[in-house]
Amino acid sequence: MKATFRFFLLIVLIICVFSCSQRETFPFESDGNSLELEEVTDSISVPFGMAFLPDGKLLVTDRSKGTLILVDVDNGERTTIGGLPPVFVSADGGMLDIIVHPDFDKNHIIFYSYSTIREDSTSTMAVDRATLERNRIISRERIFTALPYYKEPNHFGCRLLLKDGYLFVTMGERYFLRDSAQTLSNHLGKVMRVFEDGSIPPDNPYINTNGALPEIWSYGHRNPQGLAINPVTGELWEHEHGPKGGDEINIIKPAVNYGWPVICHGIDYDGKPIGEGITEKEGMEQPLYYYVPSIAPSGMEFYTADVIPQWKGNLFIGAMALKHLNRLVIRNDSVIKEDRLLTDRGWRVRCVRQGPDGFLYIGIDKGRILRVKPR
Repeated sequence: MKATFRFFLLIVLIICVFSCSQRETFPFESDGNSLELEEVTDSISVPFGMAFLPDGKLLVTDRSKGTLILVDVDNGERTTIGGLPPVFVSADGGMLDIIVHPDFDKNHIIFYSYSTIREDSTSTMAVDRATLERNRIISRERIFTALPYYKEPNHFGCRLLLKDGYLFVTMGERYFLRDSAQTLSNHLGKVMRVFEDGSIPPDNPYINTNGALPEIWSYGHRNPQGLAINPVTGELWEHEHGPKGGDEINIIKPAVNYGWPVICHGIDYDGKPIGEGITEKEGMEQPLYYYVPSIAPSGMEFYTADVIPQWKGNLFIGAMALKHLNRLVIRNDSVIKEDRLLTDRGWRVRCVRQGPDGFLYIGIDKGRILRVKPR
């Protein structure tokens, strides 16, 4: 009888282990190709930023909790990273983007952005450079602070990108201060370029301009939440939220004015025009592509792997308002096709990253990290 009971328990244990090891999957089609989404982990409320370590593990920022989490993509195990600075969590703020230094194997350096608040209740966005040792951040150093601080907790941006020793940082215009995007005396509505240690490159376009902040690379942006390098051209691509319509994709160049809020392809939330209601003006750059109605873009990645060959060279963007994964086919710096994937899921896609395994990983609000694989 005891042997029978032990055998029964063993069978139950085997079934339990087998069931627990099965990941939930979601099949879907793209251009006639059979693909599937496989759940990697859950319980991350707003996965704003994601970055892979050389060992294949994934760093994820949870914006609304002000935390940084290390995810083992093989088993879904989550570990909270200690040592972060105090983070100001608001409707738009919290723990924002995360990137890993290309020489992480040697120096263990990471960069992350977050919103921070002062005793007078004004807030802004900051960027730290730090060392990641096991499950804790050490040697943390503030290398950039967006100015000015402001009382309303909206439109912090922020995306980070490291290229050839330069760190690019995007900053929103704080919503109520939208005219500041046209003024070079602040960081609002701008793309900044600094060295890895936060110092100013001597060839930045406004370094010798009286009254301008020397970190500024481009201006006239609204709330940029996507940044990526085009692998074919090496150019810096950005996307930003429009108001009611007019989300933009831009190729970012130094000293270029991208127009907000003077020109816009959308309208205000009350249905009135933005400014004079014009969509173009001399001296202001037109977007490469724009969305009407708004999709609320977040995250941006060019797919370069061979695992899903039909996607190679495509641009992927998360869509939060229209709840899908946005796929753009690019040719000669033009969008020749737009494909809206996973529209039946109702997911706010917050972040998109290609993994070292060649799969595409997406983070969705209310908890899930998933990867796209051939079926």
